[in-house]
Amino acid sequence: MAKVEQYRQLIQELLLAYSEIKASNEEVEAEVIFDRERDRYQLVNAGWSNKRRVYGCVLHLDIKNEKIWIQHDGTEGGIANELISRGVPKQDIVLAFHSPFKRQFTEFAVG
Repeated sequence: MAKVEQYRQLIQELLLAYSEIKASNEEVEAEVIFDRERDRYQLVNAGWSNKRRVYGCVLHLDIKNEKIWIQHDGTEGGIANELISRGVPKQDIVLAFHSPFKRQFTEFAVG
């Protein structure tokens, strides 16, 4: 359980850090969404740019069975690399945006 709490804290720190990155348009706001009860975490951009609605998920991570599931990664560097650099072993990271079949060909957990 200590590992899960460590992962919760790490994910929240990373999402908060990414939310501080300012968009070129100040009318677009980065929103962090933490559901600690269900272990679901998101960073969403919402706002307006040139009279057009902007809304999209930048990051979506879940914790399931003591592993971090990356449901969506819209970062350039890859959130998996950020997690690894902070000590999360690859076998505790699931690239959920890949099909279950394809995951076996990665260095990460399959599920």
